Order: sequence, then C-alpha cells, then structure tokens
Amino acid sequence: MGPEEALDRLRALGFDEGDAQTLFDHFDDAERRGKAGHGYSRIEWLETLPDVDPSARPVRELEAPGFERWDGAGALGYLTLRAICDATVARPPDPARVVVARHCFPTGMLGHWVRRLADAGLVALLTATSPPRLPHPDVGPPLVGTNPLAIGIPSEDGRPIVVDVSMGRVTYGDVLAGHASAEDLVPFGGDQAHKAFALALGLQLLVESCAGEDYGAFLVVVDGEFSPSDFRERFPGLRLPGDS
Repeated sequence: MGPEEALDRLRALGFDEGDAQTLFDHFDDAERRGKAGHGYSRIEWLETLPDVDPSARPVRELEAPGFERWDGAGALGYLTLRAICDATVARPPDPARVVVARHCFPTGMLGHWVRRLADAGLVALLTATSPPRLPHPDVGPPLVGTNPLAIGIPSEDGRPIVVDVSMGRVTYGDVLAGHASAEDLVPFGGDQAHKAFALALGLQLLVESCAGEDYGAFLVVVDGEFSPSDFRERFPGLRLPGDS
C-alpha cells in the first residue's frame, strides 16, 4: 500500500479530511521510521474493526491546575492524543501538567506524540495500555499489555531525543504486519524478562488507577528549565533514540 492509497482508504472509512490526515501522518511517520507494525498495516486492521465511529470526538471532561482528564468518547486513541497534544501546545503547562485519558485506544507509536510536544519545546513522558498481550515470564495466559513508554526531550538544534520502548520482545503491530507470531509476544529481556513484565504491570496499574480499566493513556508534560543542547556532542557520530 502506498501513501495515496493509504489516505484514500482512511477517507473511505468515513473520516473527515482533518482526521484522515492526522491518521495518515501517524502511519506514514511509522513507515518512514521503519516501524511497519504501526504503519499502513494498521489501516487494514482498522478496516476489520466493527465499532469504529469516524464522527466521534474526544472530550476534555476535567481541567484543574496542573491536571486534565479526557475521555475518548468513542474516538480512536490516535485522535484523542492528537487533541491532547494540540491543546497542550496551544496552552503549555506552567510549569507542569498531568493529563490522563480514558477510553483511549489504539494509541499507536507513542514516540510520534511526544515528538510533537518536544518539537514545541516541552518535555513529555507518555504511556498507554492495550489488551493483554504479554504472559508472566513463568508462562501462562497473557496478563498485561505491551504498555510502551515514550519520552520526548527537546533540543536547541531542533532534533529532539525520542525514546519509545514497548515492554514486549516484539509489538502487536509486528504480529499484524506479519513480521512476528503471537508466540513471540513475551516480555523482553530473556532470563531478565521479569523486569520488563514488572514495568509493564506497573505502567498498566498506573494508567488504570487514573483512567480506569478500559484502556487509557497517562501523560506528564513539563516546560523544561534546561535544554540538553550539548547531548549529541557528548556522543559524536552515534545514532541516538529518535534519529531518522
């Protein structure tokens, strides 16, 4: 599937031009970064879902000093996070804000969202839950999601550091794209996999405590006082997280 077909198929699902472009930008970014599991293959996946409502809009249901709670209200998680990022950039935190989103799924490549915030000069940490994908390291049924963690750090040179790590040895997107099997969905780390499982569980309970059990996201945004402008100078010639 090429870019033109990808955008046309999103329009065919009933999304208006703005939402179709938002979804396309996310999937195309994933393709260009070599993360095909979060790329165009996700459009084929969306086409199989029975309850996609292209007209649904996320709602900011609580706004307090340093805290917001949003409800996806039937909108795709991609579009909920887009709305949160847009609102955060339009009114940056002073100096910090926690944002939780309930009914927020699927959220896709979390690095895409923290990069948008880092490009606006904001430090961001984001995690999100998903259906149970990972079993306990001692085997058994899937108990927790892959629950990725993404961190975006702005830089004065315009190239933010973006860390985006799933707790699985592979992602569910890799399975959808045919690059891995469901049996490969285990916590990463080999004989140290208990560490990834513990982190996946901790992140899941963090999100559930704030946003409920029906999938959600947890975002911390800070107007950072300092900028690691010399970070790349400390590691000359090395590809760093988030580099193309």
